[in-house]
Amino acid sequence: MEQLTANLLIIIVTVGVSLYALGNPTMLYSWMMNPKAIDRNREYHRFVTSGFVHADFMHLFFNMFTLYSFGDFIEQVFIQKFDNDPRLGSVAYVIFYVVAIVVSDLSTFFKHRKDGNYNSLGASGAVSAVIFGAILFIPTAKLAVFFIPMPAFIFAILYLAFTYYEMQRGNGYINHSAHWWGAIFGVVVMIAMYPEVVPSFINQIANWRPF
Repeated sequence: MEQLTANLLIIIVTVGVSLYALGNPTMLYSWMMNPKAIDRNREYHRFVTSGFVHADFMHLFFNMFTLYSFGDFIEQVFIQKFDNDPRLGSVAYVIFYVVAIVVSDLSTFFKHRKDGNYNSLGASGAVSAVIFGAILFIPTAKLAVFFIPMPAFIFAILYLAFTYYEMQRGNGYINHSAHWWGAIFGVVVMIAMYPEVVPSFINQIANWRPF
């Protein structure tokens, strides 16, 4: 039986809440990110709850599968930081994850706080923080992106470039801003915790060979 880590607990809670909300439109709307509702009605809970509801099953599956793939690694990073104390490290990881949800939505809030028709939801911002935090430590790890193998740092470059481009376009219903700022948040926190990860990151890429 798999150990119940903080990361697995986040996944279980998110899946449970998301599935319930998909069958309860009133709850779904009251939990999603609506900047105007926050600005006008002070519904600050939306900064956090928006990260625990999803638009559909595929949206939920993609985010949780990605979190499952990278989250345990980052949780262990926190545990090691707290002298291998699983309790403190896991609590710190949960705080990191929740703060990432909030931080990733701040830009969206300030940009759309007068737009009552704007809504977004999902854990993508926090998941981006987890992914990019992990890539700092293992930049040459192989990832399969749409079945195309590539090192993690190449994926990071392409992902950030695409996300920034889509942010500037401002079209569509995907909150690319949350992806961007979530990724940046994850990188900044990991560097603040482990400054030595920067030279390690550079050294691993310098010694990487494609074949």
